[in-house]
Amino acid sequence: MTKGLTTRYNGRMNTAEEMRPRYRLGTSDVWLSPVGLGTWQFSQGQGVVGKFWPRLSPVLIMSIVEEALNHGINWFDTAEIYGGGKSEEALATALDGLGIPRDAVSIATKWWPVLRSARHLEETIQERLKRLNQRPIVLYQIHQPYSHSSIPQQMEAMARLIDAGLIRHAGVSNFSARQMQEAYRALKAHGHTLVSNQVRYHLLDRRIEQNGILSAAQDLGMSIIAYSPLAQGLLTGKFHQEDVKPQGMRRLDPRFRPPYLRRTQPLIDVLHEMAARYQVTPAQVALNWIITAPGDHILAIPGATRVSQAAENAGAMEWRLSASDREALNQVSAEVAANEP
Repeated sequence: MTKGLTTRYNGRMNTAEEMRPRYRLGTSDVWLSPVGLGTWQFSQGQGVVGKFWPRLSPVLIMSIVEEALNHGINWFDTAEIYGGGKSEEALATALDGLGIPRDAVSIATKWWPVLRSARHLEETIQERLKRLNQRPIVLYQIHQPYSHSSIPQQMEAMARLIDAGLIRHAGVSNFSARQMQEAYRALKAHGHTLVSNQVRYHLLDRRIEQNGILSAAQDLGMSIIAYSPLAQGLLTGKFHQEDVKPQGMRRLDPRFRPPYLRRTQPLIDVLHEMAARYQVTPAQVALNWIITAPGDHILAIPGATRVSQAAENAGAMEWRLSASDREALNQVSAEVAANEP
């Protein structure tokens, strides 16, 4: 049973905002739903990373976006590398088709830095805006810490984009604690504040709790954006069923093979037990564990390839795990997460 709201979109934003939680993005003036919608799956099968997902029809993409909005999600995360801009295009097309005002939702996208220098941040920003049909980029993130340019040079370029009104806020992704701190200081020198670091974080990968990223973000007042919060669907529990076999790129992932599935079964059992008690789904329990972390500074961006998944993901925002249940999940996940492949 999914505890999703039943409010529908009827040509205007109809969201009962007072019923829905919002977390502040870093120290900015932007308030986001704890669960956003990741849109890697909108890549239309294009590019190397886009081939992970099947091609989705424009009608289906629009329905997924609409369902997310109707259930309280108010922001979307995309990236240049997702289909070479196809995900950005698909998202903008869906929002336009639904008649969503440009400032009614927030869009986060990411610049791909590999084999590029900081000047490409500015040279490619018009391409990003074109792909998004001129929708505002509320959060612009450096996707990886692998640019030819130094972090201070990249932050200087980010500052110029903010000053020019081409983006509203800057963030990073996959940065270590040291890199994140350096980026924060560099951007601060130009009068702006780094607001987020997007990293992999879920019950089976809790490395940011040990490597300094989580504590550094707390010290700096930055948000953590957790990508792959369901471990590519592993935490839904469906792949632990004998009759469900991984398809596509998942067949190459050791996490979807019998040895790892057996090792993680105790966590899946606990997720099912809690889901039954809260009358939600295992996926919602796993997402709720992320977004109810103390401090309300961790957001999650699960994807959705079906309309029902968008509603299910959003339903994770409508209740809270008890402190004792959070601790129980902490303990069992720590036991199985130590050797995450």
